[in-house]
Amino acid sequence: MTTDRYMAASPPEVFPLPRRLARLPDLAYNLWWTWNPDAERVFSRLDPQRWETAGHNPVLFLRQLSRRSLSAATRDLAYLDSYDKVVEAFDGYMRRAGDRWYGRLQPERLQLPIAYFSSEFGLHESLPIYAGGLGILSGDTMKEASDLGIPLVAVGFLYTQGYFSQRITEDGWQEAEYQNLTFPDLPVHPILDEQGSPLTVGIELPGREISAQLWQVRVGRVSLYLLDTNVESNSTGDRALTSRLYTSDLELRIAQEIILGIGGVRALRALGYNPAVWHLNEGHSAFLVLERCRELVAAGRDFEDAARRVRATTVFTTHTPVAAGHDEFPMWLMDKYFGSYGSQLGLSRDGFLDLARHTQPWGETFSLPILAIRMAREVNGVSELHGQVARRMWAFLWPDRPVEHVPIRHITNGIHTRTWLARRMYQLYDRALGAGWEEELDDLHIWDAIERVPDAELWAARRHLKRK
Repeated sequence: MTTDRYMAASPPEVFPLPRRLARLPDLAYNLWWTWNPDAERVFSRLDPQRWETAGHNPVLFLRQLSRRSLSAATRDLAYLDSYDKVVEAFDGYMRRAGDRWYGRLQPERLQLPIAYFSSEFGLHESLPIYAGGLGILSGDTMKEASDLGIPLVAVGFLYTQGYFSQRITEDGWQEAEYQNLTFPDLPVHPILDEQGSPLTVGIELPGREISAQLWQVRVGRVSLYLLDTNVESNSTGDRALTSRLYTSDLELRIAQEIILGIGGVRALRALGYNPAVWHLNEGHSAFLVLERCRELVAAGRDFEDAARRVRATTVFTTHTPVAAGHDEFPMWLMDKYFGSYGSQLGLSRDGFLDLARHTQPWGETFSLPILAIRMAREVNGVSELHGQVARRMWAFLWPDRPVEHVPIRHITNGIHTRTWLARRMYQLYDRALGAGWEEELDDLHIWDAIERVPDAELWAARRHLKRK
């Protein structure tokens, strides 16, 4: 879904591949392979041991693969047959976006992208820009959007050091180990401008403007755009702003969330996107609603009208069931980082801070979840129980309503079936339920057929998986 104005660079021509295997980079640079076991086998069969040492990263794997292994593959008719079938399946998948579930349901909305913002995306271990459940949900949402043909475009960070690895010392203490990621070894593409230079967007921080470079990750039919401040024009400190996922330093954290929210809006604008819906996956990106309001005020609307328009096209998913896990900033820090922003919205200082003011026993803070809740048309928790917890947690925002009528719904987290279902079980479901069952997961009648699966066949599949 990249626009004609700026395009992602093609995969670097650094793989000395035989012509017969020339499509391997297309597979390596699209994470479609991660939920298609036959595609993963196309890589691993070339050199199983090296596939393990490369951390199941096909880009790094192809860089390290010996000419001998590649030449042997071109003479292996069984391998070439599986390779051709995978390439055919990939090409067919990429061509069929319009006839998927979303296109059949709402064909008129296929050209209206949905923007999805998250601080982490758990797509695969080879791209370590996630820490846990929030990232896994983001990654699975992208994969499912691709399968269903939903015109999703996502925004996050390309962390220089990813998330830490845990090491336990001899005396039992945990140590965090960070390793710098080598971007050329990752399935990411730099976005280039019309002159062929890396495309950047500018973001204002106290006393300076920084630049963030844009990268693209292809996830089947949808795109994830990642922001990275490790740009030569930035100062040493600013180049490290996107180095690590999550930090306890409040100044680093507010700067990161300004880059994600405000810089993310500017990134999509630079790429030519005008999303119909903006989805905030947790409150880390909540500053995006301020940037969207600022755009509308700059175009001549008053703040109330701008806020109404932004609210009508914003959705917020809250995850954290404890107050301590939500991002809130002291007012002095908001003054430092947003000193002139209120005037750009046509608001006084107090009017600006009132957008998310949270009065607590120890003082006042600016709460990102409150900002997101107030500026979203729909708010949801991530399970039935969490919906109940969230309604109690934020009930004070609606003092005239009983808790059960607080407008926070729940949508129970799901998973991307192909990612988490074993290949042997998937084959069993294909035989029992028929082709296309994964697009009708919520149709109970589809699952009636599971009763006809012989017990012995199901037990054989389970024993196979236990042995593995």
